[in-house]
Amino acid sequence: MHIMVVGAGKVGSTLAEHLTKEEHDVVVIDNNPEVLDKCQDAMDVMCVLGNGANMQTLVNASIDETDILIAATASDEINMLCSLAAKRLGAKYTIARVRDPQYQESLRMFQKVMDIDSAINPELATALEIGHLLRFPFASNVETFAKGKIEMIAFHAQAQDAIVGIPLKDIPTMSNKIPKVLYCAIQHDNKVYIPNGNSVIQANDHVYVTGEHNNIKEYFRTLRGNLRLKNVMIIGGGRISYYLTQRIIMDGMHVTLLELDPKKAQRLSDELPHATVLCGDGTNIDTLEQEGIRNMDAFICLTDRDEENLMAGLYAMRAGIPKVVIKNNRSNYSDIIASLGLDSVVSPKQITSDYILRYTRAIANSHGSSVEKLFRLMDGQAEALEFVVKEGDKKFLGKPLRDLHLKPNTLVAVIVRGDKIITPFGNDHLEAGDSVIIMSCESGISNLNEVFR
Repeated sequence: MHIMVVGAGKVGSTLAEHLTKEEHDVVVIDNNPEVLDKCQDAMDVMCVLGNGANMQTLVNASIDETDILIAATASDEINMLCSLAAKRLGAKYTIARVRDPQYQESLRMFQKVMDIDSAINPELATALEIGHLLRFPFASNVETFAKGKIEMIAFHAQAQDAIVGIPLKDIPTMSNKIPKVLYCAIQHDNKVYIPNGNSVIQANDHVYVTGEHNNIKEYFRTLRGNLRLKNVMIIGGGRISYYLTQRIIMDGMHVTLLELDPKKAQRLSDELPHATVLCGDGTNIDTLEQEGIRNMDAFICLTDRDEENLMAGLYAMRAGIPKVVIKNNRSNYSDIIASLGLDSVVSPKQITSDYILRYTRAIANSHGSSVEKLFRLMDGQAEALEFVVKEGDKKFLGKPLRDLHLKPNTLVAVIVRGDKIITPFGNDHLEAGDSVIIMSCESGISNLNEVFR
């Protein structure tokens, strides 16, 4: 497909990189020549200097030949205007990044008026992901599928866990107390593989399990005990903190929010009356101790500087806080952060990129069972995808899974048929309307036909 990315910042450049790897023709528009030079040197993309909301710039970049325009500049208004102009000039689909909370209540109306096919708010999406992590304090990552019916949870196995050192096929017979879940991916010594019944989980392995919500909840309660978070400290008063505080207060948590800017702290205090909003430097150890960090159940660092988030997160971890979450947009920090023991890391850039990649794959395969959800796991070494099976998928429809040839390093993890959750075996089959979750150690899958050979 021909895809145009307007704005070559963190999100735009990341998107352009992944889209070129998936063999799309990518055009990048930005008004900063230095940024475009970096894109040109690092990627096989066409670069156009100019304002993406300017119709002449879009015409010069061949907007009439564009399948998807992605507006990812720092300005919501420019992104919406760019989407409208692109549609008027012939672009088939538009995606806009819209971040400001004032637009959220009427976002659907804005989409209709500005002819935007899909809108993504990175800060809101990040807040929702952190909210999932707070529901499962032992988890390093939480993803949901099939309209919330299925959850995929990542956690680090500990030596004392009952599942360590035992073949997966023997875990259900070993103890009736451990609920059955599907072990769908394991990372051992930085290598990811799809496990089978003979696979053995070892201490410090990064494990992904999938199942229905209540079953997953009972699984972790049995494995690690019941830890409920009550007191949460958030550092940084940006949009993510605003959205997150709103949501977790509704879950009965008490929030202490530290913001360095006095004006921003006052505004947040007015907008979040049920939270304790304080003006102070949340990366200062004396301030953290003074505000009772050691009495907190969770510590979430969301400043604009990844280095400060890392250092404050490490201090909170050493202070014994049960759940520590930090924001980090630098992918080259991932290995360092993991080696330090901080496994709950969120990246608005990555979340936005995953959302848009899922959308582009769905459009590219609109005639078959295209991607409904896409999550890249373990630094991109694996992907979890959700598809809805369609009537036209006669290649595999109604056939036992044992008779189908799966792509190597790929697993059919779960089938959802109405209200029925199916852990698939060889005799199970797919029906039209099913939601099916696929795990794969290969990237780029966009259609179920690519899963079954």
